[in-house]
Amino acid sequence: MRLRHRDGTVVHVAYCTNVHPTEDVDALLEQVRRYGGGVRARLGTPRLGLGLWLPAPVVARLAGEAGRPELERLRTALDASGLEVVTLNAFPYAGFHDPRVKLAVYHPDWTDASRLRYTLECATVLAGLLPDDAERGSVSSLPLAWRTPWDDQRRRTARDHLDRLADGLAVLEDRTGRVVRVGLEPEPGCVVETIDGAVAELAGVDTERIGVCLDACHLAVQFEEPADAVRRLAAAGLAVVKTQASAALEIADPGSDAARSALGAYAEDRFLHQTRVASPAASGTVDGTDDLPAALDGELPTDGPWRVHYHVPVHERPDPPLAVTQDHLGATLDALFGGEHAVTDHVEVETYTWSVLPAGRRPAGPDGLADGLAAELRWVADRLAETGLDARTTQEEMA
Repeated sequence: MRLRHRDGTVVHVAYCTNVHPTEDVDALLEQVRRYGGGVRARLGTPRLGLGLWLPAPVVARLAGEAGRPELERLRTALDASGLEVVTLNAFPYAGFHDPRVKLAVYHPDWTDASRLRYTLECATVLAGLLPDDAERGSVSSLPLAWRTPWDDQRRRTARDHLDRLADGLAVLEDRTGRVVRVGLEPEPGCVVETIDGAVAELAGVDTERIGVCLDACHLAVQFEEPADAVRRLAAAGLAVVKTQASAALEIADPGSDAARSALGAYAEDRFLHQTRVASPAASGTVDGTDDLPAALDGELPTDGPWRVHYHVPVHERPDPPLAVTQDHLGATLDALFGGEHAVTDHVEVETYTWSVLPAGRRPAGPDGLADGLAAELRWVADRLAETGLDARTTQEEMA
């Protein structure tokens, strides 16, 4: 899906395929046809973006010489289904649909050379998939590492790998003529947890090739204001390489029995659900736990609203007393696209939790999932239109 900003920027909108298991290239091709093509047909748009997630074994195959025929098969399948790829999600390395992921999603981190190799392979594959008229590609990655263990030696090693990443992206551009940038994605509990953390840890990086992936759910969980976040990144010279349109769970009165019962339905075993509270007793202070069960067990104060790192469908509102940070997501899109110039040009709707939602909220089979993904994209497109983005011009150009 393409929209145009008033400054002429083409804004690409995609959904992230980390919602689908991807064991091999054949599974990837099947998901492209079944889900990508199905969602595009439901939306009635001439072209839909996919934010591909490629596990390490799959991307290694596609990036190598022996994988060229399979990469061409993938590009052909995308074209046949009316799909395009301008962004990859390279945060999860592999095993994202294992029964238990939790902290494993942060490994290998940027202290490990395999993270560098994987990210460059993702960039190589993306360069081969970019539409001819796309200005650039983007790859999102984890925010250096989980916060522990972390020390000066690990920081130096991670910085060396980021420097080598920038060098590798430059070589890729020279070889292919395609620009690919990497954005580190601040996330609660990580070394780069907040916008201030991104500014501090990324000082001195090659800002032409490395920037930030701004995830609206993570921003909301940390109680950061979107407009202020965008201003601080701009002041530091850090580009918003891409944004992830996502929403968090929110509960105004976490101390009530009704709230605890409702939240308990979201405490599940696969993914980590960092939980934060903005305590009114200490203005500006955000306290937190590393997972929702710990918060429900009494490890988090209940004197202020809670926000939970649980990517819930952005177009839905759960039953009270639960809420979602839809308004915060809208404010994030306003901060990025409501001004004279577009701050970024890649928007990825990333709701990977459909299969672990409480039983009554899960989609009914593949068709139900495709319906839900289409509804999310429609909601985001409508919200972007409210900021002034125009879908008609780009649709007419592509027809």
